[in-house]
Amino acid sequence: MESQKQMNRRPLASRDRRWAALVTRALLRTPITPNQISLLGIGFSAVGAWALVEAPRTQWGFLVGALTIQLRLLCNLFDGLVAVEGGRGSTDGPLYNEVPDRVEDTLFLVAFGCAAGSTWLGFVAALLAMFTAYIRVLGGSLGLAQDFRGPMAKQHRMAALTLGCLAAFVESLISPTRYSLQVIIAVIAVGSLLTAVRRLSAISSQLGRGQS
Repeated sequence: MESQKQMNRRPLASRDRRWAALVTRALLRTPITPNQISLLGIGFSAVGAWALVEAPRTQWGFLVGALTIQLRLLCNLFDGLVAVEGGRGSTDGPLYNEVPDRVEDTLFLVAFGCAAGSTWLGFVAALLAMFTAYIRVLGGSLGLAQDFRGPMAKQHRMAALTLGCLAAFVESLISPTRYSLQVIIAVIAVGSLLTAVRRLSAISSQLGRGQS
């Protein structure tokens, strides 16, 4: 059972960092639960989405967006560390591990598309991001190791969004255009589609080998 849990955890180098261990120990000295940390991530994402929607009118929204994206990722990191390394996991933990991620992705991607002046593309990117997650979980339901490959897995999407926010802030200082936002949201959409295809292909190959 423990090996199955490890197999279905997203590989993150940050888990092994000294600062992550220090923060985890600090969190374990409080009564906070992994599920509460997961819900906090939704709160940061909602603030970030609001900031991005407002960013074309107040450029500082791009910086708030970049900051909240990173805070969301920290919540995603520490809910798992507190649950697994801290032994505070719960029976409904898997729900809190997956559902908030989907809400957070949707909030950021749709808001980013809105800021780019291409709300429809934000929705497309959000749907494709959800599709990649669905395929990953589907593979796990078929008895396979969950596939976290990219090129546009969650950490890649969030890195692209952060870069897009910072680039958009700089662009807003010199021009009213939104080219950096439009390029980034298009890259995320195309990359998510490619990620979905790669994951589906991998599942198909593994199932095929299992029958041979």
